[in-house]
Amino acid sequence: MVVDDHFVVRIGLAGSINIEPDMVIETEVSTGLLAIEQFRKHRPDIVLMDLKLPGMDGVEATRAICKEFPDAAIIMLSTHDGEEDVYRSFQAGARTYMLKTAAREDLIQTIRAVHSGERCISPTIGARLAERMTRTELTAREIEVLKLIAKGRSNKEIGGALGIAEVTVKLHVGHILTKLKASDRTQATTTALQRGILHLD
Repeated sequence: MVVDDHFVVRIGLAGSINIEPDMVIETEVSTGLLAIEQFRKHRPDIVLMDLKLPGMDGVEATRAICKEFPDAAIIMLSTHDGEEDVYRSFQAGARTYMLKTAAREDLIQTIRAVHSGERCISPTIGARLAERMTRTELTAREIEVLKLIAKGRSNKEIGGALGIAEVTVKLHVGHILTKLKASDRTQATTTALQRGILHLD
């Protein structure tokens, strides 16, 4: 099953896979909700899941499928290689994580490896995962504050939006800067985008 909200990407993946004598695209969908529904119906051996999907993203869809079907073999595909994206994908149950820029031969080889029960993690993705494991995680509240920092909101505006005191916001900002090893709010935002903690909509 191919899950991607871009028609051209789905066509490209289907074309690459269908020419293999022992592979066939059973179904292709454009949203996370449809992925769950079609997985229940078709039970595909392999799912190629786009990370960024409208509404329910690829991580949430993967988590839902793997909760219901623990043996589901899902390969996360993305244009992003931020360590947080990689980490969240594996946490959700993905078997591996690949960049969409990967060569066709690598994709086919990975599909075969995952179908055989292997994880098949590239050195680049392995390095991202290792980086993430050594960092201090931001709390859910700190991520909420960080998202508003990225929108250029002041501490007072953040406090009003989240219903917390301005002094509490200041504490959260301090923790965010420390954890991201950032000297200011701009650097914190840039680092968060690079690592996949935040995404530009």
